[in-house]
Amino acid sequence: MKSRTVRKMDLIALADWPASRIERTIALGLEVKAHPERFRDALDRRTLIMIFEKPSLRTRVSFETGVTQMGGHAIYYDMSTSPLASGKESVADMAATLSRYVDVIMARLFDHETIVELARHATVPVINGLTNYVHPTQALADFMTIREKKGGWKGLHLAYFGDSRNNMTHSLLSGCARLGMHMTVACPDREAYQPDPRALRHAQRIASRTGARITVTSDPARAARGADIIYTDSWMSYHIPAEQREARLRDLTPYQVNTALMRLAKPGAIFMNCLPAQRGMEQTAEVIDGPHSVVFDQAENRLHIHKAILLKVLGLV
Repeated sequence: MKSRTVRKMDLIALADWPASRIERTIALGLEVKAHPERFRDALDRRTLIMIFEKPSLRTRVSFETGVTQMGGHAIYYDMSTSPLASGKESVADMAATLSRYVDVIMARLFDHETIVELARHATVPVINGLTNYVHPTQALADFMTIREKKGGWKGLHLAYFGDSRNNMTHSLLSGCARLGMHMTVACPDREAYQPDPRALRHAQRIASRTGARITVTSDPARAARGADIIYTDSWMSYHIPAEQREARLRDLTPYQVNTALMRLAKPGAIFMNCLPAQRGMEQTAEVIDGPHSVVFDQAENRLHIHKAILLKVLGLV
């Protein structure tokens, strides 16, 4: 029988992690990236189960590759084939069972409360690979990329454009606030596109202690002026019905990241998108394929930061 842990570290939301842990995990990610050979046996005889309710390219491949490169084993589990999906098993029972088999659980789910419950009942670490509310692993890869490109975080200004009631905005808000980065969210003045008030209030409370400024505006030019990082994300996330496409295009086109908007940012500003991206929608091809873009550095850093997260939650470093 697999031994059960008494205390464990989860990554459910970036808001749950103190700045020191975020910084140490990113530093570890940079070390893993620079010296992968030092960690090639770090997960020897360790097993990760990857539970997927939502589609994935980067999350699945980077976690599975990362575990393999560190000598461990990853299991892909499709939620559509699970007794949980058919209502024949509870989250609590699934968590208790998996905890007897594997060393760590990563789950990519729709409902945030499901992963909260999963973590509550699991006796092994649980990593949130994405929910509709937050996406902490992507945000950590983003802050790692910013560290690489800008040398740090304190006092930098990240401007986010477009649909902002989503998991990336919420995780970036928490991370910027923790790390002392200023963040301006530019989105339509409508509840459907604005950050969840809970996420915004929490980030503003943290920012009041760290010196970060958290702002929401409907003026994209105001957000872009003097920004160090220009960030956008899909206008048609996985959970958005296709019939909303035309209305969302109409509402969000003023927030498209194009050459004119990039010119308002600092000369050395970088452009970020966590992918997938559609050229001609949330950004133009000239921007995402241009000299300011670091989107594929972001994508690569998913691999390195996921290795670091696994090492951290398993207590191996």
